[in-house]
Amino acid sequence: MLNKGVTLRGLEVFEALAATGAVAQAAEITGLSQPAVSQQIRNLEKALGTDLLDHSKRPMQLTPAGRAYLIRASAVLSQLRLAQSELAVMDLTHLTQLSMGIIDDFDNDLTPRLVTTLAESMTRCQFRLVTAPSHEITEAIRARDLHLAITATSGEVMDGFAEYPLTRDPFILIAPAGRVPTKGDVMSALANLPMLRYGQEQLIGRQIEAHLKRCKIDIPHRFEISSNPSLIAMVSRGIGWAITTPLGYLRATRFHDRVTAHPLPFAPFSRTISLLASGDWADTVPRDVAQTMRNLLTSHMITPAIEKFPWLEEEFRVLDK
Repeated sequence: MLNKGVTLRGLEVFEALAATGAVAQAAEITGLSQPAVSQQIRNLEKALGTDLLDHSKRPMQLTPAGRAYLIRASAVLSQLRLAQSELAVMDLTHLTQLSMGIIDDFDNDLTPRLVTTLAESMTRCQFRLVTAPSHEITEAIRARDLHLAITATSGEVMDGFAEYPLTRDPFILIAPAGRVPTKGDVMSALANLPMLRYGQEQLIGRQIEAHLKRCKIDIPHRFEISSNPSLIAMVSRGIGWAITTPLGYLRATRFHDRVTAHPLPFAPFSRTISLLASGDWADTVPRDVAQTMRNLLTSHMITPAIEKFPWLEEEFRVLDK
């Protein structure tokens, strides 16, 4: 049983304050007055018997207890939002045809969950699903072979298409387990191992190469692997190290005991996963599909990843607009 004073509204206020550090911004996010925001956080801290925020700093910062509590509180709120979205099932009963492409990073878990949710609403619809790498999905929707596409984007504005950002997927370094010390120079620890690259026909491969050039990092080009599971399998066998993203890492569950993930030892960067819709589609359907996908990402990808790797907390997140 929850302590008296721990309320859903209090958790929402705490999450907003943790994100913004300001009562005024938290009030705008939650739709409450500023005095009501302050009262909600006082009630929550009193109920828990500890300070969650350092109120003396501007912007306010989380205390150690607050950081730990935020992970659990955000997980609870994401589950409640997901449950609410599933109760308010998308109304797709009017659709007679839908062709959709989804990046293959989601094959193991999210794609089946999304399709199950769609199927419950598409009672009279002929549905076609394509899973493939981002560059193929993007080419297919550009050619009008797909109505909707969930894919990594390059930042290019595509005329005639609407984009609904879903998540920020930061790049990380993966290495064979035990190869990188807890402290010390990561690149020195990997000096005798080659870098395993994604195929350069893939968007992710080109994004990584472009960033290495921006950082003036020159790494010999020996291995180029087009399959994400194969690339991570090679890392697990000690053949080399690689740059990937949390979505790529999470997809290869069976290798997690033999692969470790680390923040990049140079300037961070990330990719955006978005839903693209051809311009002749009404806003309601892609908007609803996008929000359902954000909920699934939060519950089944982002929250578990942050629990395992707290250093991802600020970077691996959903994008609401």
